[in-house]
Amino acid sequence: MKGVLCSRTDARLVDVAHDFPRQDVGAAAFWLREVLPYFPPAVHLAVIDPGVGTDRAALVVRAGDHALVGPDNGVLVPVARALAAKDGGSGGNDVDTEDEEITSGASEPEPAVFTWEVDDPASRTFHGRDVFAPAAGAVHEAGVEDVETLDRVTPTTKHVDLTFPEPAVDEDEATGEVLVVDGFGNVVTNLPGDLLDGRYGEQVELNGESIPATRTYAAVEPGERVVTVGSHGNVELATNQGRGNEAFGLAVGDRVRLTR
Repeated sequence: MKGVLCSRTDARLVDVAHDFPRQDVGAAAFWLREVLPYFPPAVHLAVIDPGVGTDRAALVVRAGDHALVGPDNGVLVPVARALAAKDGGSGGNDVDTEDEEITSGASEPEPAVFTWEVDDPASRTFHGRDVFAPAAGAVHEAGVEDVETLDRVTPTTKHVDLTFPEPAVDEDEATGEVLVVDGFGNVVTNLPGDLLDGRYGEQVELNGESIPATRTYAAVEPGERVVTVGSHGNVELATNQGRGNEAFGLAVGDRVRLTR
């Protein structure tokens, strides 16, 4: 993929990650949403593509001053919305996803979505090289603001949507689930971090167990568990110098209950 890009553009290539869980569209979508808004305007190429070689579409998405290129499986959607909101919108058309209609507006700007025409690629199993890298190179050369001038793009009002589950929060407890587990074993939930406001230094009840709520991992001895808030702003379950997923016995999709 880098060879294709370097042979077609003068772009500076920056590696974000190559260690997302294999075939895990949801995990990749979460981390892209958390990471890419820290970048200056750029063309972002993301290939997490379990449907490679099938009839799933290839997408180019303009979100604010950024463009995203990748498969139509939802992986680009959360970060595209985050970038569009950060940059004040894209001037795109309303988006009608496969599962729901989303009306764009000033309060929730929507990205502009285009399909990329796919020829018969050299490989049915490596669209990253044969489809998405050439597309990203073409977008870079044309410029993000001129994506629609490319011959191979067609505006679309339909794409695969991806949203993260919302927690249930009431006066006494909050119930959510594990979204991702990072490379350190930290368990990232969908519970909002402000649930721990006023509780740091105290014990909180998580799934029926009493666990200290701390601002840092090192607030407890090595090997001890904590409930904290990660850089993403969500409640995170961790072990100081250990793997929280193993210590808590949790995996992606598992239910978590925090009693307030």
